[in-house]
Amino acid sequence: MALMARFSLTDLSNKSGEVVEAAFKGPVEITRHGKRKFVLLTADDYDRLTHAADRRRAYHVDDAPKEILDLMLLALERDDD
Repeated sequence: MALMARFSLTDLSNKSGEVVEAAFKGPVEITRHGKRKFVLLTADDYDRLTHAADRRRAYHVDDAPKEILDLMLLALERDDD
């Protein structure tokens, strides 16, 4: 895996074109005082990451929506067979 491009906040201010060009090639670390503070990426990369996120949820039986409770009860009934 290639190393992520890295720029400081000052670079972002003074070399914004270079930083943006780097972001078109992949995520860019933005640092402050040498420590990573932000990651700049394209909107397409962001959308891909957020849509790929794990959407599973855990519920307490008292807080679960009715459709989830129905699915849970159906699964329990199948286990009894």
